[in-house]
Amino acid sequence: MAKLKAGLIQMALKGDTSMSPEAIRDAMLEAHLPLIDEAGRQGVQVLCFQEVFTQPYFCPSQDGKWYAAAEAIPDGHTTRLMQEYAKKHGMVIVVPIYEEEMTGVYYNTAAVIDGDGAYLGKYRKTHIPHVAGFWEKFFFKPGASDWPVFETGACRLGVYICYDRHFPEGWRALALKGAEYIVNPSATVAGLSEYLWKLEQPASAVANGVYIGAINRVGTEAPWNIGEFYGQSYFANPRGQIEAEASRDRDELLVHVMDMEMVREVRNTWQFFRDRRPETYDVLLDLN
Repeated sequence: MAKLKAGLIQMALKGDTSMSPEAIRDAMLEAHLPLIDEAGRQGVQVLCFQEVFTQPYFCPSQDGKWYAAAEAIPDGHTTRLMQEYAKKHGMVIVVPIYEEEMTGVYYNTAAVIDGDGAYLGKYRKTHIPHVAGFWEKFFFKPGASDWPVFETGACRLGVYICYDRHFPEGWRALALKGAEYIVNPSATVAGLSEYLWKLEQPASAVANGVYIGAINRVGTEAPWNIGEFYGQSYFANPRGQIEAEASRDRDELLVHVMDMEMVREVRNTWQFFRDRRPETYDVLLDLN
């Protein structure tokens, strides 16, 4: 496909963290649905939300209350609802939510739904940080999803989630398995990561000859107040250029048309896949 119209939704928390996880989920879904419908009206073919989009970024706490935010995939409320909206608009939707596999086993996951409403599968966040303000191992088991690439009706799609973006191996695995467009739903705050936000993902787009859609939430979230979620969701092309960018501080649907022929053009110009030397990389597996 020569052209691909994609959308990213960034959003501040609706309600507050004193509410139940179910009430926050309902408030976040209510806020997203008009933007999903707007994406449909604009002809968006692939839509993605921010990391754990139905909830606050609760990982500054170590509060077991938030285990109640986890849902089954694909049989939970949010995934089923997004299947209805995907079918309504003929639109691929990437749905990043907190997943319950079973009681006590939870993942940071993104479900992928095709434009006919069919559930295609999921990606579970592979790299889980555990530092002050980001106590993610309290909430998430590391995923081992084998780098799935989803053959959607719109494109060959890969998913990486937030902290994953610091690790080049996953980008490369997704590209080698055929991804042309990779989304990275995130929750990242101002500070050291803001400089990296516009460095790492464009660089990964270049290294792998792919388009990348990077999504971040906006605002601050009490009572943790770990910093400002600075938005600036964007699309980076295979040359590493940011082609479209959202605001720093507003709820926003960012829609952009990507020229997918650039994937072929860049890969034929920069022959990184041809010139790889995987037979020399065994030492990487030994350097633990």
